[in-house]
Amino acid sequence: MWQKPWGYAEGAAIAAGLFVTGTLLQITLGKLNLDLLSWPVNLILGGLFIGLILFMHVLSSGIYLFRWFSSYQAAVTSLASLVVMTVIMGFTRQLPFAAEVRGPASWLGFSQMLSSWVFGGFLLWFTLVLGLVILRRMKQFHLSAWKREIPFLFNHLGLFIALTAAVLGSADMQRMEMTTVVGKPEWRAFDKQRQLHELDFAIELHHFTIEEYPPKLMLIDNETGRALPEGKPHHLWIGEDFVSGPLGEWEVTVKQHLPMAASMSTEDTLRFVEFHSVGATYALYVEAEHLSDGERREGWVSCGNFLFPYKALRLSEQISLIMPEREPRRYASEVTVYTKSEKKTDAVVEVNKPLEIEGWKIYQLSYDESKGRWSDVSIFELVRDPWLPVVYTGIWMMIAGAVCLFVRAQTGKEEKV
Repeated sequence: MWQKPWGYAEGAAIAAGLFVTGTLLQITLGKLNLDLLSWPVNLILGGLFIGLILFMHVLSSGIYLFRWFSSYQAAVTSLASLVVMTVIMGFTRQLPFAAEVRGPASWLGFSQMLSSWVFGGFLLWFTLVLGLVILRRMKQFHLSAWKREIPFLFNHLGLFIALTAAVLGSADMQRMEMTTVVGKPEWRAFDKQRQLHELDFAIELHHFTIEEYPPKLMLIDNETGRALPEGKPHHLWIGEDFVSGPLGEWEVTVKQHLPMAASMSTEDTLRFVEFHSVGATYALYVEAEHLSDGERREGWVSCGNFLFPYKALRLSEQISLIMPEREPRRYASEVTVYTKSEKKTDAVVEVNKPLEIEGWKIYQLSYDESKGRWSDVSIFELVRDPWLPVVYTGIWMMIAGAVCLFVRAQTGKEEKV
């Protein structure tokens, strides 16, 4: 080993050295905090890193270590080291940065891989090698071979830009949570440390809407409250045209649908009536017949809500028929966003369909789940990542490189034919 020319053995030795060094740093200094790379530290470090790559490239003709870093063997071993760590991360449950990890699990940082010194060292090594490979290929660029060179440079340079920008910009990404109430503009939001910030724009919630899946009926154990059969409970979806269907050992028939209902108590019973107003719940009048002995039970079943209690139908001493809370299928908020530049934007914010304004993305995060579809509260997640355009630039360069490789391959096939 360490006999010129260097090969994979030397690369493996460097990887082992980085692993030991990263582990020692993890034990002595604790987890790697990328929040320290906030602006302008990330810009300065990024400039120094690129300067280091240029410096090593200039001296590579006289220093063998620098020249080897741009070799195929260095690229393969650095990439393999990073892939191994990524695979470990995929098979290890990842904990948030704020979570405390004690004992041997904290020495390697595998459960918080993105804050692990070992992972950071391998990523730095791979990015350094990638930069030197790009400069070496650019130095050997021949215009006559541009069909081969251009896809290579697009792929590798795009990957370098995307990785570098993603790491350096991670500390500048802001993620906040804003709670709005109907009719009240809100311009304050909390960060992940629950610190309050005033923003350059305000959000006014006009209306929150939710679409729910059809109600379903289930059987539960009266003593334990668990759904039956345990481990794999059965359920019966109740669509608008549903009449009857089997549920366990019972045949359930719906006699009356009330999508908008309110409960009314009398001296000896509880019944539901139509109620087209705020707080209405879903109720069914059902008849259940036991499939073996023909025993029948009938009555109201309702999931209830914040205003009306739920109602179950007792089928026997051991079993009851219930309607669990309806599951949301889609929810959205009609809002108006006001900015300091006197810009006014009306929009509908949905899950996975954010509103982009003033460099922020506004996502529908949650609502007042206790009120369900009658919620007058909407919770938004606000995300701002100023480095994201740079990351996207790198990704689009890699896509362009892949397209160039595909076109080149097809052209080669046609020429052979």
